[in-house]
Amino acid sequence: MTSMTAAQSTSPADRPQLSLRERKKIKTREAIRHAMYALVREQGYDATTIDQIAERAEVSPSTVFRYFPTKEDIVLTDEYDPLLLEELLARPADEPWPDSVRYMLREAVRTGVEEDAEIARLRTHLMVQVPAVRSRMMESMSVTGRTLCQAIGERTGRDPHSLEVRVTAMSLVGALMETTLYWAENDHRDDFADLVDRALNVLQHGLPSLKS
Repeated sequence: MTSMTAAQSTSPADRPQLSLRERKKIKTREAIRHAMYALVREQGYDATTIDQIAERAEVSPSTVFRYFPTKEDIVLTDEYDPLLLEELLARPADEPWPDSVRYMLREAVRTGVEEDAEIARLRTHLMVQVPAVRSRMMESMSVTGRTLCQAIGERTGRDPHSLEVRVTAMSLVGALMETTLYWAENDHRDDFADLVDRALNVLQHGLPSLKS
């Protein structure tokens, strides 16, 4: 999920149940991201420094590092993963599991790609073109997978530490990552929602037979 979501006109900071402190934190993270995206467009990823990002976002370099341990994390993390997991947990208890997953990932596509296609393309381009971003993305998979394990456990009543849940979670995370990379490697020609559906079909039904 990290690899899809993007900055939007409607911010998670606008959620009324959040405290003022939490809203300020989200706004600060969003300002840092927007600053980095603007700088990357202007001068490229490698030339963009933390000091420049901090200056553009009007925060200190230490603030940038407090929210994002590495420059790569600014590209890869956002505020929307928790919201998508909430969507998964809120699905009807009797809804088939594959249908719940498809709903969650369609929401991810809607919030992360369709509402800000330019940022989504920039981020996924960096995932393909910048080795440090791609390496960090691989590291972040395990964190996302553990979070998803908890959500799957709550949604299905299974032990979140069981092998079955772990395999399910990491299969979803891996499928989403490979779909994102495939989309970027092919110049974003395909409809991303269609690619996600294709990936889910493989997970649900297995590799399709070759047509004769």
